[in-house]
Amino acid sequence: MTTQIPLVDYLVLGDEPHLVAHQCTSCGARFFDRRNACARCFGTEFTQAPISTEGEVKAFTLVAFAAPGVPVPFAAAIIDCDGTSVRGNIVNVPADPEHIDVGMRVRLATFPIGVDSEGTEAVGFGFEPVA
Repeated sequence: MTTQIPLVDYLVLGDEPHLVAHQCTSCGARFFDRRNACARCFGTEFTQAPISTEGEVKAFTLVAFAAPGVPVPFAAAIIDCDGTSVRGNIVNVPADPEHIDVGMRVRLATFPIGVDSEGTEAVGFGFEPVA
């Protein structure tokens, strides 16, 4: 069996992959990166908050130029997952305006990114259209 590790700390793998944010216990603001203090209220206590695996595309851009080795075009988007903004790529659909639109319903999707020399597989995430 291949060992899997998430590409980012806030991706939880397993039977039901999902994202987890740090939620301020004072005001409820959510952040994916580590914080010493809340950017909204300056609170210093946080709890873990699971993020909805479905959401709505609020904005997107089609990326035509990227670092060497990164396939283009791809669609980078901001997804509203029940009030939490998540940045991620739209996957499993052609990256063009005929297939992606603001307001489109999407769900979290995970995929392998690569395997190291010891057989550990890195897993990334994106969002795919809800059929």
